[in-house]
Amino acid sequence: MNTLLAEGLNLMLLGMGAVFVFLTVLVFTTTFMSRIIGKYAPTRPAVAKASTPQPVAVNDDKQLMAVITAAIHQHRSRK
Repeated sequence: MNTLLAEGLNLMLLGMGAVFVFLTVLVFTTTFMSRIIGKYAPTRPAVAKASTPQPVAVNDDKQLMAVITAAIHQHRSRK
C-alpha cells in the first residue's frame, strides 16, 4: 500500500508541475505578445466629445413608442 501512495503523490506532483510550467509559459507569451502589439499596432484616434448635448424632439419619442409597441405586438402574436 505504501508504494501505491508514493506513486499517487509522484503523479500528483508531476501533474501540478506540468500545469505550473504551462501557465508560466502562457503568462510570458501573452505578456510578450502584448508588448509586440502595443509597439507595432497603430494607435486609435481620440474621439471628440460634444460640447453640448442635443435636445431630444418630442415627435421622436412618440415614433419610438409606436415602433416599440408594434414590435411587442408582433412578438406576442407569434407565440
